[in-house]
Parts: sequence; structure tokens; C-alpha cells
Amino acid sequence: MVGGWGNARPVRASVLEAGDSLSIPNLITLGRILLVPIVVWAITLGEMRIAFSLFLAAGISDAVDGFLAKRFHMKSELGAYLDPLADKALIVSIYVSLGIVGVLPIFLVILVVSRDIMIISAFMLAWLVGRPMPVRPLLVSKANTVAQILLAVLVLAEQAFGFDFTLLSRLTMAAVALLTLLSIAFYLAEWVRHMNSFGAGH
Repeated sequence: MVGGWGNARPVRASVLEAGDSLSIPNLITLGRILLVPIVVWAITLGEMRIAFSLFLAAGISDAVDGFLAKRFHMKSELGAYLDPLADKALIVSIYVSLGIVGVLPIFLVILVVSRDIMIISAFMLAWLVGRPMPVRPLLVSKANTVAQILLAVLVLAEQAFGFDFTLLSRLTMAAVALLTLLSIAFYLAEWVRHMNSFGAGH
């Protein structure tokens, strides 16, 4: 599940061997998207063990569909967009839900959600003005996604099983906040550079 908007890779024709059909990996990814409202329901009702189990199942399914896509040459353009969308929808939904029930600080939830809105808006704006920007993975974005997933696991495990990860959770929260801010800064710089270079080249 180490996906997210920063990890969506440009799709080359050479890897689109399965076309845009609903292959098994794509169906698994769609199943992960369908888990989102169930996880939200579980968290808001305090059913943290169910939420933790579903999040774990989502992580396993992400690994499985990735393995199938690579091993059996089932990569597709549809999957390249669906996979990070499913990951991001699940992570953002969990953060918002945990914020609503008071488990995660609201400022962190707002920061995480705002980052994704800003990135999506920047790419949409570039596309609308006729300067489409390729989606490339940034190292800081990958690190940010890993930190977000780790924090979600820690918090859900604490709530579900009564573990005490207070110190580790706080350190991970700080890491998520810092990496989210760095990710915004890097993407903004990349966007400005792209828009300026596009104008100069045309």
C-alpha cells in the first residue's frame, strides 16, 4: 500500500499488456475501494478491531494485486490509476475518521487532506490550461506515504488491542506532519518549474 498520488507512475505502452479490462488485479483494487465505507463505519462506531482487520486485509490485497500484475503481466493503464486512488482513498478516510472520533489531532488530519487536495488541484489546473504535468514519484512522497500507513497501523492497534505506542505514535505523527509539509513544498516547486519550462519551450 505504499502508493498514493506521489507514487503513481507514468504508464508506458510496453507494459500495457492487459489493456484497460477489469483484470483480477483491478477487481482486487476495486474491492479495496469498496472497503473504505466499511472501515469508516467501523471506526466511527468504535469497532477498532474490525477496522484494524480490514486495514490489514487491504494491505495484503494491495501486495497480492501488485504481485499478480507483475507476475502474470496484467498491468494496465486502468490499474495504474486505480491502485494509488484506492490506497489514498483508504488512508485519507481512516485519517478523517480517526480525527472525527478524537484519536488523531485535527490539525494533522487537515494537513494530510489539504496536501492531497492541493496536489490534485495543481495537476488539474495544469491540464486545464493545456500544460499537462506527468505524474512522477518523489522520494519524499514515498516516505510520507510509509509514515502515514505506519501511524494508521499504530493508532488502530492501540485502539483495538490496548497497546501502548504513545512515544512511537507521537514521533510518527511528527514525521507525518514534517514529511507532508516537505511533500507540499517539493510538489509546488516541481509544478512551478514545469509551468515555467513549458511556457519557455512553447
